[in-house]
Amino acid sequence: MPINIPNALTMLRILLIPVLVVVFYLPFKNHLMVAAIIFALAAVTDWIDGYLARRLGQMTAFGAFLDPVADKLMVAITLVLLVERHDTLLFTLAACVIIGREIVISALREWMAELGERTSVAVSYIGKVKTAAQMLAITGLLAIDPARDESWLLALCYLVLYTAAVLTLWSMFIYLKAAWVVIKDRDNSL
Repeated sequence: MPINIPNALTMLRILLIPVLVVVFYLPFKNHLMVAAIIFALAAVTDWIDGYLARRLGQMTAFGAFLDPVADKLMVAITLVLLVERHDTLLFTLAACVIIGREIVISALREWMAELGERTSVAVSYIGKVKTAAQMLAITGLLAIDPARDESWLLALCYLVLYTAAVLTLWSMFIYLKAAWVVIKDRDNSL
């Protein structure tokens, strides 16, 4: 396993997950703000490790595997924490859509890779916008206690999360549509 700066940042992101969970539940002043800062730091390392891997020519098979796993773990675990705090049907539905899409697309990419068609389901621009909206919304939602704060900022964070959920469905449709062409061609050649 090659250890380089991008891979170290990805591993740091994974190590920050249990720290985030513990901080989220610890009853000290501003614990939610600290949890939000930890999540934001992890989200920034996601961008930095990808940038450095390409810029420094340090892309590895290990990093290509671990980076998306770290992202999905970080988002899924944090959304589960937030569902407890923001316990509404709409919020839970948005979290389920986001987590469910990640599972579907991960399975789809793995299957397409087995067929030698991984590039057919490469990350799209919509997927990148979805990720940015998701990270922004989750950071804000971590920082705000809905039991104490009914501000416009909380409403904005909900709106951004719901937008991310819609983009999640849209990007999933794009990936499935691209995969469908390959699936149809494979079935027709059998």
